[in-house]
Amino acid sequence: MSNDDPETVLSIPLKKTDPVELYLPLRKLVASKYSESDAQKVESVLQTLNKCRRDMVERGGDLSLPMQRDCLIHYFQCLCMVDPLFTSLSSDADADADPIIFVWYDAINPEHEEGVSSERNAIQLEKAAVLFNLGAIYSQIAASCDRTTALGRHLAMESFKVAANFFFKLWKVFAKHVVSATLDLTVQFAEFLHHLFSAQASELELQQQLNNNHASYALQQHRCDPLFSPVCDFYLKANYLILVVLGVAGRKHDYRFDQGETWVTHLSQKLNFFKAKAREAAHVTKSFILPRSLLPEVYSSVNSCALDHDAECVTEILVRGICRKPNLQQIYLDLLLSEFNPFKIVKDGKLVANPWDMPPPYPTNSAILSSSPSPWYSNILQYLPLKKSEPLNLYESLRNYFVLKYSESVAKKVEGLLEMLQKLRNEMLRDDLSLPFRRDCLIRYFKCLCMIEPFFPLNILPNPPIFVWYNAISPQQDSSQHNIHLEKASVLFNLVALCTRIALSCNLTTIQGQRLAMDALNDASNWLSLLRFESKKASGTIDLSEPYTTMIGNKISKLKLKFPHSQSDGSSLPGYPASAYAWSIFGLLGENLESKMKSCHDETDPNDVTEQFILGYCKSHSLLQEVCQLRCLDLLSEVSPVKIKDGNLVANATLEGLNLALENMSLQETPQ
Repeated sequence: MSNDDPETVLSIPLKKTDPVELYLPLRKLVASKYSESDAQKVESVLQTLNKCRRDMVERGGDLSLPMQRDCLIHYFQCLCMVDPLFTSLSSDADADADPIIFVWYDAINPEHEEGVSSERNAIQLEKAAVLFNLGAIYSQIAASCDRTTALGRHLAMESFKVAANFFFKLWKVFAKHVVSATLDLTVQFAEFLHHLFSAQASELELQQQLNNNHASYALQQHRCDPLFSPVCDFYLKANYLILVVLGVAGRKHDYRFDQGETWVTHLSQKLNFFKAKAREAAHVTKSFILPRSLLPEVYSSVNSCALDHDAECVTEILVRGICRKPNLQQIYLDLLLSEFNPFKIVKDGKLVANPWDMPPPYPTNSAILSSSPSPWYSNILQYLPLKKSEPLNLYESLRNYFVLKYSESVAKKVEGLLEMLQKLRNEMLRDDLSLPFRRDCLIRYFKCLCMIEPFFPLNILPNPPIFVWYNAISPQQDSSQHNIHLEKASVLFNLVALCTRIALSCNLTTIQGQRLAMDALNDASNWLSLLRFESKKASGTIDLSEPYTTMIGNKISKLKLKFPHSQSDGSSLPGYPASAYAWSIFGLLGENLESKMKSCHDETDPNDVTEQFILGYCKSHSLLQEVCQLRCLDLLSEVSPVKIKDGNLVANATLEGLNLALENMSLQETPQ
């Protein structure tokens, strides 16, 4: 595909802001409104909030784009946690509370007299500006990608999608609550940026399809023709909205918008090009109908690149594979037990927000788990064992595959991922790890399996790897297959077993223990739904069969009904909805259980500052999961165990301490 300047994409600069002290006034407010002990419980969150904003202002220019992204996301989460405090500050504006003045400058024309927003105690302005900058930083990440490669095009496409999602939230929700909005925070400008970046993401997706050199011409045409029209529609809407924005700038704000004229020309050229292509595609589509035998079995962005594509596409296939792994972890479970979540609940209910630039692992509160199961669990789940497996050198098999299939240089490009995969498989078989650490290990290993899945079966190898797994109920029975779906299903079974064990170990005499147990059971249900889907692709032992997994699912659902404080929607946290499909796997039983759960509602205590902070964290987590659902972009993060560097997948050198800890750990697992 060619147009006047096919490599040109638009991005948006970040908004600038003045420094502001957050820690002292907010801590003083918590101590006066609640108590000094409450202030100590949330002190870490306030300190990290202050550090994030200071780094955002003072270090922004020195940080890489992914690091700026990490800082902004961390700051937004902290900001949502302290949201209730600003309501108090506003109501106490005439009292002794110290005001907090947020000052933000227009991203397009910060020097103009109307290019600044300044509001007293207005967290709405702060949140809207941070969301704008998150969208802007993703647009800059997209524009910085090498779009001449398959991996670069894919990362750019996904980054533009996330940028569009952030501006959608700004347009539909956050911009409406800003009182003194500059042009860049108006509803019209946010709507324009949403459509602009949606158009650029759709165009890159179209390029991915057209660059599938190994598909037949007819199949290429069949896949790509429907995509021309949506790209055209996005550019049409963006063309209209940029003219609206220019009108607003001229009438309401009365300042120069130099980029506007350049953007109008660029968008007009794009629109004319895709209009012509859409008409041409519509004409071609009418001229023939693709036979059913040539139609692809599945349509998705994950499958847009043929598996026997050239070597340049290998890292892209691996990166896209991570999208197969949904983010099903439960919030309260991760707040308490995950060593990879920077936000923690520790001893005595204290909240800890580790600095955004501090790599994992993070200290956890494993002491909340008891060494003996709760007495009211008297059913099969108490004895649900983990599946065992034979050791396997996946690293050597996969590396040999990439050498034989492609080249030594390609094998080196993905070596970091293969090393991490092997390390995680070795660790997950250890019996001396704590329950939370083993869960983290299994989740990370499952993510790696999703990345390598597109290359299986490794038929070109003389001796492909054989996965050997034993029946959890009758260990004398085993299943030996080359099928990676057996490996994935077995890992999912162990995640279900581990999560139920965590629930069994909770102290249900405390609210924290009840919430953790509920979250663990919700987590088990979610992994179980994936297990039932995955096990259909592998003929494993009877513990992976449909009847057995259905029985486990019913047992988990019945256990949830026994909780003294069941949540209204099956979630462990008030105000945070559980995943809708978690109940659907149980059919009519699930619907009945869900209705019963809704009859019990546990409200958040407005007088408990830590409860309010946790609720704010849940809201931010929910929004970010919705907007940043493309997990492959996490490989750009400085704290990702495997990261993309110069087009290669490498082990993160900054996490060497974690690797050493893995090798030297000897933590006693909770007795069965």
